[in-house]
Amino acid sequence: MTHEHPAAPEPLAREVEEVADAIDDVVPPDEGAARGVRALTGESFSLADSIGGVRGLVESMAPGLVFVVVFIATGNTLQPALIASVAVALVAVAARLVQRTPITQAFGGFLGVAIGVLWAWKSGEAQNYYAAGLLTNAAYLVAMAVSVLVRWPVVGLVVEALRSGWTDGDKVKAAVAANEEPDAGAASAAPVTPGETPVPRGEDGEPAPGAFTVWARRWRGDPALMRRYALATWLWVGMFALRLAVQVPLFMAGEDAVAWLGTARLVMGIPLWALTLWVTWLLVRRPRVADEEPAAPASA
Repeated sequence: MTHEHPAAPEPLAREVEEVADAIDDVVPPDEGAARGVRALTGESFSLADSIGGVRGLVESMAPGLVFVVVFIATGNTLQPALIASVAVALVAVAARLVQRTPITQAFGGFLGVAIGVLWAWKSGEAQNYYAAGLLTNAAYLVAMAVSVLVRWPVVGLVVEALRSGWTDGDKVKAAVAANEEPDAGAASAAPVTPGETPVPRGEDGEPAPGAFTVWARRWRGDPALMRRYALATWLWVGMFALRLAVQVPLFMAGEDAVAWLGTARLVMGIPLWALTLWVTWLLVRRPRVADEEPAAPASA
C-alpha cells in the first residue's frame, strides 16, 4: 500500500506576497497604511514601489484633485465636482478592466470616492466629501495608540506577520484555537536565520498548536525590538494626528474652506504617507545577514 505524501506547502514568500497584495489593494494610502506595506520588510526602500508607481499615484490622487479643481472652476458648485470625481474613479476601474489587470485597487479607490460623494450629495455640503476620510484617520489613530499602550504595536504585528507568514487568516485562527505550547517532538520551528521570526510548524507544514503564542513571545519579548516597533507605531499616530489637526478645522469652517481642505488632503495624502512609510522602514529594517556574519578566515 503506497502512501501519498502531501504536496509541499506553497512557498512562504509567495503566500505573504499574495496576502499583502490583497491588503494593498483594499486600503488606499491616503486613508490608511496598507499599500506598500511590504516595503517595510525589504532590504531597500523604493518610493515608486511604495506608492504603486505612477499609476497608483494617479488613481489615488486624481479623483480628489478633480473634485477640487471643478469645484473652484464652477464657482463652488457641488454637483459638477461630484460627478467629475466619480467619473475619474470609474475611468480608473474601466481602464483596468480593459487591460485585464486586477481591479481591486482601483475599485477600492472608487468605493472611497463613492462614499464621500454620497455623503456630500445627501447633505448638500461639499466638505462632507471628506468626512469619511477624517473618520478613518481618527479610527486608525485610536487603534494604533491603543495597540502601543497594550504592548501589541500595530507596526510590529504587520512587520512580523509579513516576515513570518502570519498573513493567512485561516491558519492564524486554527493556531490560536489550539493555544497550547507545542510538544518538542511534535513540531519544530523553521530554521532560524538572522532577521527572521519563524513560526513553529508541524510535519504537515501547518502552524503547530500554540504557534501563534510562541511566535508572538519571540518578538514581543525583545525589549529593544519592541521599543522600535512602539516608536514606529507612534510615528503613524503622529501622522494621523497631524492630518486631523490641519483638516478638521478646515472641515468645520464649512464650504468656504473646501478648496483649502481638498488641497490639504492632497498634500497630506500620498506624500506624507510615503514619507512616514520610509521613516518607518528606517526604524524597523534589519541588517543583511552578510553584514552580521564575520568573514571566514583565509586558508593558509
